[in-house]
Amino acid sequence: MADGLAGEPRIMRLQVIGGGKMGEALLGGLMADGWAAADQLHVVEPDGDRRVVLADVLPGVSVGDSAVAGVDTLVAVKPHVVADVCAGLAALGVPRVLSIAAGVTTAAMEAALGSGVPVIRVMPNTPSLVGQGAAAVAGGNAATPADLDWAAGILGAVGEVVMVEEVLIDAVTGLSGSGPAYVFLLAEALMAAGIAEGLPADVAVTLTEQTLLGAATLLKASDDPPAILRENVTSKGGTTAAGLAVFEAAGFRDLVADVVAAAAARSRELGA
Repeated sequence: MADGLAGEPRIMRLQVIGGGKMGEALLGGLMADGWAAADQLHVVEPDGDRRVVLADVLPGVSVGDSAVAGVDTLVAVKPHVVADVCAGLAALGVPRVLSIAAGVTTAAMEAALGSGVPVIRVMPNTPSLVGQGAAAVAGGNAATPADLDWAAGILGAVGEVVMVEEVLIDAVTGLSGSGPAYVFLLAEALMAAGIAEGLPADVAVTLTEQTLLGAATLLKASDDPPAILRENVTSKGGTTAAGLAVFEAAGFRDLVADVVAAAAARSRELGA
């Protein structure tokens, strides 16, 4: 719960460097979850027009173009500017840093921040924007279990969180970090296929959206693994079997493995 008595100034609990969609989603989630009050949060955004938007959608949150000294910090900027951001944070004496920048290692951030500053690296994904994210958390050399729990609490406000060793973050990126795009591509293809079979576009869209949502919800709620759920839909010689046979003949499983491997490899390249 938020700290402070009524009428007293509250202690700033977190600042977010980078007011993009992910930073906005995290701030909104933290307030909705009761992790912090609006006046305990600060967001740094260099673009003036975007600051106006943030002030409108996050009422009560401090919005500015410069970071605050001595405050826990979440870095949500493009990978190529993380080093400069961390160098600036070092001068401000921030107590710990949580980064969602793809491909940037904790070692690289520690080098810019100086020794002893706990750094936690997270790979979230875009369903965090609707409170359904999947995130993996990994700690650097100075990060304690308490620091990891702190980071998990932040990401837990917008979805599910798992703890992994940092060496696995690239694999996480390939699977869940980039994963929503794979699902969206499947959605595009299903919609187009439905239209090609004669369905009106709005009908194809509705059926595709609900099919993906329903299947994901069933997968999450069921104790059965996906293979059993698939078999439950598939009658021998039936329509589903005919469709799945095309997937298998095209090497669908190998294709998915190659897709995840390619995204993971690119994540490693970004961190090299």
